[in-house]
Amino acid sequence: MSTEGQAAQAARDEFRAIIGQKGHAVDNARQAVSRLERAFAEGTLERRPEIDRALGDLNVALDQEEGQKLGGKSAEASRFILRAIARMLDEA
Repeated sequence: MSTEGQAAQAARDEFRAIIGQKGHAVDNARQAVSRLERAFAEGTLERRPEIDRALGDLNVALDQEEGQKLGGKSAEASRFILRAIARMLDEA
């Protein structure tokens, strides 16, 4: 089961463009999550349990104390999880 149509494809393409852009992986991850949440809210993409689990994992990787900078393992984890979400979106 997948979400069809031009709007769904545009949301997937924008998500992939965000995760592929230059810049800090953590900042890109936050921007990508924001785009994905917007697509879910609009009904453009279907929210599925496996995507929600991956987003939960991503939130753990992005969690920080005030003033703490994230990098290293958080950046690596966010890139890995975002690529997995991108694959899941092909099926959502």
